[in-house]
Amino acid sequence: MRCPQCGNKDTRVIDSRMQSTSNSIKRRRECRSCGYRFTTFERCEDPIEVLKSDGTTQPFDRNKLLAGLMRATSKRDIDLAQLNALIDDIEAELRGGVRTTVSSHDIGDMVLKRLEKVDKVAYIRFASVYRDFQDINEFLSELGKLR
Repeated sequence: MRCPQCGNKDTRVIDSRMQSTSNSIKRRRECRSCGYRFTTFERCEDPIEVLKSDGTTQPFDRNKLLAGLMRATSKRDIDLAQLNALIDDIEAELRGGVRTTVSSHDIGDMVLKRLEKVDKVAYIRFASVYRDFQDINEFLSELGKLR
């Protein structure tokens, strides 16, 4: 691991802890050259393939999911930690299953199920893009389901 301060490759781990909310390890490191201390996170990289609606597959990308959630929660009182916890929960569910390929539709449903509990406005925003609402009646129908 390179030191973010000086770029030296010689760092040492001074503390490691399992994260209770996700399948990751938090490590505190110290650069042997400049003494700078920094934190890294280590995650399991079992590949999860996402089957897109056009039939192509691509690796699961939590950053792509986070970007969509950030758009849906823009100007809402939801912090980044909540969004990361939501994604951690989805990723844990995906990794806990026996399938290595999951459809983008299934991931969208998993997001909606969790967003409904977090913020109704963010839920509607995400649903409008995910379900490709074409007119006001589709919005009203979804709002009716939320009531």
